[in-house]
Order: sequence, then C-alpha cells, then structure tokens
Amino acid sequence: MDDEPLSEWAERRDAKIGRLRAVPLTPGDGPKGTHLNPESPRAIQRWNGYVWEPHGFAANLAEAKRILYPDAQKPATMPSPQQPPLRAGRGRHRKTRQGE
Repeated sequence: MDDEPLSEWAERRDAKIGRLRAVPLTPGDGPKGTHLNPESPRAIQRWNGYVWEPHGFAANLAEAKRILYPDAQKPATMPSPQQPPLRAGRGRHRKTRQGE
C-alpha cells in the first residue's frame, strides 16, 4: 500500500487547528450556503483538531466576514506599481496609424 507517513498526516491536520467557520443559524438540515440568508445570525466555530467547537456569534454575514477575515479590512499600505511609459516606435503589437 502507498500510505503516507503518520507524521505527514499529523502535520497536515495540525495546520488546520484554529481555523474558523461561520454557520448560519437557520432551521433545516445542516449548514447552508452563506449567500442564501445574508441577514441571518451566524455561529462562529473553531476547529480544535477533532471537532468544531463554539467560538463566537455574529449578527449577520457582514459581521461574520469581519471576524473570519480581519486582514481584509486593513487598507493596503503598498502603493500600486506604475507601469513604465512606452518607448518610441511601433512595437510588435501596437496598432498601425492610418496612412502608414
């Protein structure tokens, strides 16, 4: 058999510890898609390596996203790179001028 070593499996499993997820608190069977009820409350759960355990509560999808992705709320500190100006000449992919 081509089983992976137990140490590799344990590393992969341990890398997921602490991961958060938001589960909509709506009636029905199991978790639903987050986009279906954006105004419904969410339970924030944290993976402890074996089971999802309660971690927090969010009033709606927007608040849940702020909890799950805190880095997305920070403004970008790096300026966007500017493209260098084009050099003179026609270039391989440039359109030709009328009359040339």
